[in-house]
Amino acid sequence: MITYLTIGTNDLAKATAFFDQLFADLSAKRAYQTDRLVAWQFAEKAPLFIVNEPFDEQQATVGNGSMVALQADSPEMVDRMHALALSLGATDEGAPGYRGKQFYGGYFRDLDGNKFNFHHIRF
Repeated sequence: MITYLTIGTNDLAKATAFFDQLFADLSAKRAYQTDRLVAWQFAEKAPLFIVNEPFDEQQATVGNGSMVALQADSPEMVDRMHALALSLGATDEGAPGYRGKQFYGGYFRDLDGNKFNFHHIRF
């Protein structure tokens, strides 16, 4: 079972402001924070999403091939969240659309270059 995931940042204040605004529509709440990290939770007992300054005090870098996938309630929500991310300074990594018959996703990179998608799966 996954209990949390972390991504690195080189500017915690800027990253925190970005994710506070991005996650507002997803009902995420800050679970806790320290001087080096901020953690959000999307539901009770759900895994935490943590943004942190690297503990080895080295530069945060992007993991090639790694990505955080966030579930949306509908394709329209994917569109809205992808547009919001871009308006907050994210860069487009793949416009929202169907990939196959059931998977609808939109991809972006946050302010530090970490890759994300919002997606909806139609069953």
